[in-house]
Amino acid sequence: MKIGSPSSPILSVVSSSGSLDPKISGSLGSRILPATQRSSPSENLLLHRKMSSNSLRHVESMSQLPSGAGKISQLNAVVLGESLASEENDLVFPSKEFSGQALVSSPQQYMEMHKRSMDDPAAFWSDIASEFYWKQKWGDQVFSENLDVRKGPISIEWFKGGITNICYNCLDKNVEAGLGDKTAIHWEGNELGVDASLTYSELLQRVCQLANYLKDNGVKKGDAVVIYLPMLMELPIAMLACARIGAVHSVVFAGFSADSLAQRIVDCKPNVILTCNAVKRGPKTINLKAIVDAALDQSSKDGVSVGICLTYDNALATTRENTKWQNGRDVWWQDVISQYPTSCEVEWVDAEDPLFLLYTSGSTGKPKGVLHTTGGYMIYTATTFKYAFDYKSTDVYWCTADCGWITGHSYVTYGPMLNGATVVVFEGAPNYPDPGRCWDIVDKYKVSIFYTAPTLVRSLMRDDDKFVTRHSRKSLRVLGSVGEPINPSAWRWFFNVVGDSRCPISDTWWQTETGGFMITPLPGAWPQKPGSATFPFFGVQPVIVDEKGNEIEGECSGYLCVKGSWPGAFRTLFGDHERYETTYFKPFAGYYFSGDGCSRDKDGYYWLTGRVDDVINVSGHRIGTAEVESALVLHPQCAEAAVVGIEHEVKGQGIYAFVTLLEGVPYSEELRKSLVLMVRNQIGAFAAPDRIHWAPGLPKTRSGKIMRRILRKIASRQLEELGDTSTLADPSVVDQLIALADV
Repeated sequence: MKIGSPSSPILSVVSSSGSLDPKISGSLGSRILPATQRSSPSENLLLHRKMSSNSLRHVESMSQLPSGAGKISQLNAVVLGESLASEENDLVFPSKEFSGQALVSSPQQYMEMHKRSMDDPAAFWSDIASEFYWKQKWGDQVFSENLDVRKGPISIEWFKGGITNICYNCLDKNVEAGLGDKTAIHWEGNELGVDASLTYSELLQRVCQLANYLKDNGVKKGDAVVIYLPMLMELPIAMLACARIGAVHSVVFAGFSADSLAQRIVDCKPNVILTCNAVKRGPKTINLKAIVDAALDQSSKDGVSVGICLTYDNALATTRENTKWQNGRDVWWQDVISQYPTSCEVEWVDAEDPLFLLYTSGSTGKPKGVLHTTGGYMIYTATTFKYAFDYKSTDVYWCTADCGWITGHSYVTYGPMLNGATVVVFEGAPNYPDPGRCWDIVDKYKVSIFYTAPTLVRSLMRDDDKFVTRHSRKSLRVLGSVGEPINPSAWRWFFNVVGDSRCPISDTWWQTETGGFMITPLPGAWPQKPGSATFPFFGVQPVIVDEKGNEIEGECSGYLCVKGSWPGAFRTLFGDHERYETTYFKPFAGYYFSGDGCSRDKDGYYWLTGRVDDVINVSGHRIGTAEVESALVLHPQCAEAAVVGIEHEVKGQGIYAFVTLLEGVPYSEELRKSLVLMVRNQIGAFAAPDRIHWAPGLPKTRSGKIMRRILRKIASRQLEELGDTSTLADPSVVDQLIALADV
C-alpha cells in the first residue's frame, strides 16, 4: 500500500570555574502567563546555588530501592573522574578533562547555541543540514508549521523540496569519505562466543542486495514493508534497504503477539513481510515464524493478504525442518538474497516523503501509526546523537534497545550511522548467561558509549555488584538512559558502580512522536542532577502549563508541552490525521502535548514525572490501558476490566488489573493465570498484568465513568488518599475492593 505523504527555559548558569555568576543570580516564584504570551530567551535566564530541600518531592517515592544505591536523603556533589565529595553539595560536574574535549564544553556555549536555534531556527538547521548530501537543495522556506488547531489543520514541514536519501547518507556518503573499512556493526549473538561484524562497505553491499530483491518483487517508492525480526544484523539491513528504494518500513517488535502483528498488517497493507524462523532469547526459543503465520492467517480473514514472507534461516535457534512452510508465499532469505547484485540505485525522495511507520500504544486501544518523514528526521537524529553523547569518531557505541521501538530506529540505526559510528547490536538477553553479560560485551568491543533503559539498570542493581566490578569497563566514557524517568537511586548506582564515578549520564527525554531527544544533558556542558533530564535540546521550546493551558514559569509542576516545531517531529498518524490533531494538539491549543507530567525545579532543571493519560510505561514500552482491558475482556469468564499503572521497582511501572468476573464464576489462581495468559497471547509477554485484583464491581460515576483515580490509590495501597467517593453510583464498591486487595 502506498503511504503519502520558543523561549528558553529557566537555566542554571555556572561560570567556567564552577561557581555561580552573581550578576544573574536571583529568585523567581511561580507565576502564570497567558498561553499565547512568549517571553524572550534572555528574560528567562536565572540561577540558584542550591536545590531546596524538597526539590525532589516528585520523585521521593522512588528514592530508595532494595539494592546497591541505598537511600538518597540529599544529592552528593561529584566531580566526574573524582571520588564522592561532601553531602552538602548537590550537583554532578563534568571533569575539566571531559569538558575540555567536549563538543559543547560549557553552559555559555550551550546557551549561545540554543539561543541561535530559537532566534533563527531556519539558519541554525540549514547550516547543519548542509553537512549532509542533498541531490537537490530545499527551497527558500526552510520550514512551515501550524500547531494551533484554531488556525486550521495541523501541519509541519522541514526542508520541503529538498531531495535526498537517508540510506545514502548513512552508507554511501561514509564509504565515499574513506570509512568503507571502518566497522559499522559488531553483532553479538545470544550465546557466548557467537558474533560477527560488517564494515561500512560490507553493510552497503548487503543492503543493496536486499533492496534489489525487494525491487524485483514489486516493492516501489511509497510501498509499506513490515519487518518482524529480532536483533539480527538483518534488522537494520532491512530498514536501510527499504529506505534506499523509498519504501516505507514498519518494524514491529518481535515480542508482539500474532493478533497485534495482524492489526498492524491490516492497517498498512504490505505486500512483503520480513521475518526469521526463530530466535533464542536467553535460554528460551521463540518461534517467530509461527507467530507470523498466525498473523497472516488473521490478516487474510480481515481482507489483507501478504504476497511474500521472506524468512531468515536463524540456524542457531531452530532448523528449516522444524519451520512450518507455505509454498508460493514463504521464501528463505539465504536462498535468494545472495544472488542479487551488491549495488543498487538510490531512489531520491523529497524531504517530506515518508520514511517509516511505527505503531505506538494509545489510550483508545487501537495502536497509532506514527509517520516520520525523511529530511527533518535525518538531520534531527544525526544531530541529537552527535551532541547528546558527545560523539567522537573513535567511539564504539552500544544502545541496548530493540529496533522494534523508536530508540532502535533513531539511536541504533539512523542517528549513529549518519555519523559514521561503530554500533554494537546484541541479539540476546542482558542477564544471560549471568548478570555480567552487558559488561562482558562492553569489554569485548571496548564500548565507550552505553545507552540503556532504567529498567535494565534497576534489574542489574538487584544482583551483586561483583557482576559489574569484575569487568574493566575502562573504555566507557558516556552513559545514557532512555524510555522512562530514571529514579535518583538507579542514576547513582549507574554512575557510581557502572561508570566508576567518572562517566556523565545522558538522561534523555523524548518520544516515538518526537523522533529524537527533546530534553537531555549535554555531557560536557552542564552539571547534572541525578534523575533530571536537565535542559532542552537545540531548537526545542518546552513549556509547562496548567490545566487551562496557561504557561507556568519558575519552580512548578504541570503538563509538559512543546511550543513550535522541530525537524524530527512526526507529521501525522497514518490514515487518521483527525486523531493526530485530537490527541496531540487539541488538549492545549497552540502546543504539542506530550502526555507527560513534568516538574521544573528552582534551578530550571526538568524532571519528568510520568504519563498523565491512560498509557502505562512498562520497561520503556508504552502500553495503552485500553489495549490490556480489551485483551482481558476477551476471556470468556471476564465481564469487565479496568487497568492502572503502579510503581514497580524494576520496570518503572507495572500493570495492575481490576477484573470483574461473570456472575457465579469463583475466584481461583488458575483463572488468574488464565487471564494473564490471555493478555500475553493477545498483545505480548511485556504487557502481561503484574497483578490481578478481583473486583465484584468497579467504582463508577452515575454516568458510568470509571474513577481510575480511586483504582490507582487502591492499587498503590494509598487508602488514606482515596478522597471523596460520594459521587460514585455505588460507594460500597470501594470497601469491597479494599477487602479483596490481598486475595
